[in-house]
Parts: sequence; C-alpha cells; structure tokens
Amino acid sequence: MPQSSRARPPGTLIWIHGASVGECLAALPLIQRLLESNRRNVLVTSGTVTSARLMMERLPPRAFHQYVPLDLAHAVKRFLDHWRPDLALFVESELWPNLVLESHVRGIPLALVNARLSTRSFRGWRRSGLARRMLGAFDVCLAQDEGVASRLTALGAHAVTVSGSLKADAPPLPVDEYALADFKAAVGARPIFLAASTHLGEEELVLDAAREVRTAVPNLLTVIVPRHPKRGADIAALARSHGLIASQRSSGELPMSDTNVYIADTLGELGLFYRASRFAFLGGSLIPHGGQNPLEPARLGAAVLTGPHTENFADIFAAILSAQGEGRVASTSALAAAVIRFAGDPSLAEQVGAKARAAADQLAGALNRTLDTVEGLLAHARA
Repeated sequence: MPQSSRARPPGTLIWIHGASVGECLAALPLIQRLLESNRRNVLVTSGTVTSARLMMERLPPRAFHQYVPLDLAHAVKRFLDHWRPDLALFVESELWPNLVLESHVRGIPLALVNARLSTRSFRGWRRSGLARRMLGAFDVCLAQDEGVASRLTALGAHAVTVSGSLKADAPPLPVDEYALADFKAAVGARPIFLAASTHLGEEELVLDAAREVRTAVPNLLTVIVPRHPKRGADIAALARSHGLIASQRSSGELPMSDTNVYIADTLGELGLFYRASRFAFLGGSLIPHGGQNPLEPARLGAAVLTGPHTENFADIFAAILSAQGEGRVASTSALAAAVIRFAGDPSLAEQVGAKARAAADQLAGALNRTLDTVEGLLAHARA
C-alpha cells in the first residue's frame, strides 16, 4: 500500500488497526471517546477499499484513515518511522507478524481489543510458534468472552481479561429515512422475509425456504442482503432459474407488486432493512461460516433467526436466543416454519424482537471496560 503523504500530527497518536468494515465500525465509539482529550489523534488502518470509504465518511475530527502497509519488514519500518504511534490497538484477530513484533521491539504499548478467536482458528494457530510470539507481544488482551480468553491464554497471551464485545455498545445501524420511506411504500402491507449477510451456497437454501413459505404466505417478499454485494447479479440469476421474479437494488429498482425476491446488493443499508422487517435470518449460519453479528438486528427490535453455525458470536447468540426463547433453526424446513410463524403473527414477531433488544442492551459495557484499559496503558507509557 502507498505510504501516506500526511504528516504525523503533534501530540499523542493512537493507532487502531482492523481488518475491514466490521472491525473498524466496532472501534468507532472507542475512537470518539478517546478523542475527548484534545491533544490526541487517532490513525485507523485497514486493508479493504470498502472499509477505507466508510472510515473516510464516518471518522470524527482528529481521526484519519490510511491503508495498512504490506507486512514486509521494510514497509513496516517505514510506516512506524513515519507515524511513531504512542499506542497500538489491534481489533479482533487481525494480526500481522511484522507489524506486531516490530511495534513490540520499539516499545510501543500493544493491546488486542475486542479479541475474537474461533475454535477452528485456535486449532490452526496452536501448531504455529509464530502465533505464540505474536500474542506474547501484547501488553493486554481483551477477549469478547470466556471461550476466547481461554484460547488466547493457551496460545501464550498474558494479561487476558474478558471485556465483552464492543459491538454491543455500537449505536444502531444508520439509515436514510427517505430511502426507508420509499422502500416501505413500495412494499406496502406485504410480509417481508429478510435474509441478511448471506454467503455463497446459502442463498439456495434461503430460496428453498422461501418457496415453502409462499405456499402459506402467497404475498411474501423475500429480501436477500448478500454479505458481498458484488454477488447480487448471480443471486438474482439463481432466483430467476427457480422461476421467481427478482430485482436488484443496485440497479435502482424498488420491489414491485409481483416481485418475489429483492436483492439488496448495496453497501451500508442493512439498517434500512432491519428497520423495515419485524424479523431477520442472519446468514453465515446455515453453512459452516460461524454466523454474523446478531446485535445489529436485535438493537433495532427485529427478532433474530439463525442456523446452527454461530461460533463467531457464540455468547451473544446464546444471550439473545435465550431471551427470545426461540430462533435457532437446523434446516430449511425449520427456517420456513419459523418464517411462517412470524409472518403470520406480526405481534408475536414484535414481542420476540423486544426481547432481543432487551438482551442486546444488557450485553453493553465493553466500551467502558476497554477505555479504562487503554487509558491505563497510555498513563503507564507517559510515566
């Protein structure tokens, strides 16, 4: 990645690195709190174009973004020579050997925040001596839950504590109110089956479930929001191959009265669809991906449905599903049955969604715990 031409700002510089959109968005409330001190600046690095665009739109004053350097010794040294950060925060599990170890050698305080490490990743890392060196370089690791904490400790991390998930403290997803009103007007009174953040191989299962639902709910509108919007045309073609009438949001289309499947293949609009729907199925869970963040729909009062694969957010799913008393489905038929149940009884969906929202609110607190730790590291560094 090209070196930034921006000069290092005076005062304290906190460097925060996240892989992509999810990690960067999770860090935004922390960034805002850290910048309450006027002599501070925040450098955010990530590795994707999408995250770069979102950060340039949403970062507050005295925070700025650049692409993370390639993890090559000379590139990392130039990066650190230029920025000279006073503290480095790595978000979730985005660890690069040269970035971490060279920062450690230079005496830059290091924290792994909102740390996440799946069982599958743990098994792979356990065979790597490099993982032990990297995790041992961190002054503190703040894990999202007890399972992550135990896996990090087993891999050699020290000063591991459970802080919870920063995503539980994130504000609700934003929405363009005019776009939301237009979408609601186009849909009218039709029930919506929202499948959010779906992955390759999962849309086929969602469409199978939708076909089952339509026998009981003929006017159903299925809305699919793919995790990767560039797959929108393929998903629309898949729907049409099943004899369904499909349209794409990226083409500027709104659902028509005869639209069966609406592909929401745009960026940054999940907040719109969660607000327009009384319940949502979260993708990455009917296939072994590990699930997507259930706090986003729950914070907006949408009841949560998920498949069996939820290890990426295990404790959060457990809390929300326990509060709801339902929501986990093991097959397309079970998903269809759950959709029929909620689509046929909107008041039930609203009641379950209220329980999901309450559970999400109770999970908050990670932001203050993370901020306390970071302030402690900064104070120690100054001393």
